[in-house]
Amino acid sequence: MKLLLEARDISKSFAGLRALEAVSFDLRPGEVHALVGENGAGKSTFIRIVTGAEQPDAGTIAIGGAVVPRLDPHISRDLGVAAIYQQPSLFPHLSVAENIAMSLERGTLWRRIDRTARRRRAAALLERIGASIDPDARVAGLTMPEQQVVEIAKALGADARIVIMDEPTASLSEREVERLFGIVARLREHAVGIIYISHRLEEIAAIADRITVLRDGETIATRAASEVSRPELIRLMVGRELDAVFPKRDIPAGDVALEARALTNHRTGVRDVSFVVRRGEILGIAGLVGSGRTQLAETIFGLTPADGGDILLHGTRVPINAPSDAIALGIAYVPEDRRQHGVVLEMSIAANASLANLNGVSHAGLIDRAAEESAAAKYVDRFRIKSPSVAAEVGSLSGGNQQKVALARWLSTRPSVLILDEPTQGVDVGSKAEIHALMQELAAEGMAVVMISSELPEILGMSDRIAVMHAGTISKVFARGDADAGKILAAALGQES
Repeated sequence: MKLLLEARDISKSFAGLRALEAVSFDLRPGEVHALVGENGAGKSTFIRIVTGAEQPDAGTIAIGGAVVPRLDPHISRDLGVAAIYQQPSLFPHLSVAENIAMSLERGTLWRRIDRTARRRRAAALLERIGASIDPDARVAGLTMPEQQVVEIAKALGADARIVIMDEPTASLSEREVERLFGIVARLREHAVGIIYISHRLEEIAAIADRITVLRDGETIATRAASEVSRPELIRLMVGRELDAVFPKRDIPAGDVALEARALTNHRTGVRDVSFVVRRGEILGIAGLVGSGRTQLAETIFGLTPADGGDILLHGTRVPINAPSDAIALGIAYVPEDRRQHGVVLEMSIAANASLANLNGVSHAGLIDRAAEESAAAKYVDRFRIKSPSVAAEVGSLSGGNQQKVALARWLSTRPSVLILDEPTQGVDVGSKAEIHALMQELAAEGMAVVMISSELPEILGMSDRIAVMHAGTISKVFARGDADAGKILAAALGQES
């Protein structure tokens, strides 16, 4: 069988720092070959080399059996390589058909545009992967999974034989993941090879034929997916045994820290939500995308104030009409989209860590940079943030380390209630375990933690109690020992268990 892609002994360094060392990887027709590893393992550098965005220092790449002396993005695309990233690179104000045409059509600036042919071609490509999307629809109006489908249609239209999917399900619900997997199955039927990158190990087990593990820029192993267990895969990725990705231990719950009574927000669809969370407790909030989980968090934090019901803090009813009210009351909120709302990528670790508590590092209206850096250094040590210094830009850090900076930003306010929305989304398994350990540590110190998560293993592994949301309200609350995946999913779907 002729390999679609064969990379041999690929090495790459940046400013003297090794990113890849003699990495080898191959891809067969109709195969899903997963590429896994912690953040910083070299996955992104390898993909940039395959797509022609970076040149290797050493090694060879063969596509379709022929060695390619030099790749650039244009050559890579012409040879049938397409990459689909977590954030689709589409033009939001153009239609689906126009976006697909942008990557397929060639010709002069003054050529005549056949809009009917454009639409017909887009419709045929979408039909080929079983997608019911209107070719005339504006991309800005599409959901994230629909935009990913358009990217796949673009790849098919360009006769892509090698499709790279980089964290394609990070923002998808379980149903949307199933639809994506159906599209992957159709691509395989057409002998398209897929390089699949994901931190969600349960997905890797479900979809991959083979798995290659990178660690510290080196190829550690390539195994058939059916022959490697999850614990072994974790060990290969991190280079050590992880006793538990979910280091849960029993902590006696204290007094009620936060209580919601019939909390309602008509603008966002939150309705009649009631729950309590105690000091030392982790309350998991589960539910499908669109169930109102994030909207509930934003209501409690005052981003979209409630228009009905009550919020009680330590037994006292409190009005929260803005985030400043919540912060003053000791409530902190780490949002789902850390890159947009959790951290400022262009600012340093020190500046990010003090953003929510500038009064703590300033005097007479001026920021004391030494105090700011000293405070940040304590969090860098405590959270084991991997960075050369607190002056490094947050945008230069891995996803897991960015999330730790976002946590440091809000913990600097010394909250009594911490709301975490998707705290480990898009981070590697090692960072995930560290963030879970931090959550457990904070709970042990008496903090009340509300954790919103789409990952059932995380909900089951870290929660003391689990509140399940459906259609804007809490449909069921489970004690830790009474919950399982089936019961949670049934409650999330609004079914009686």
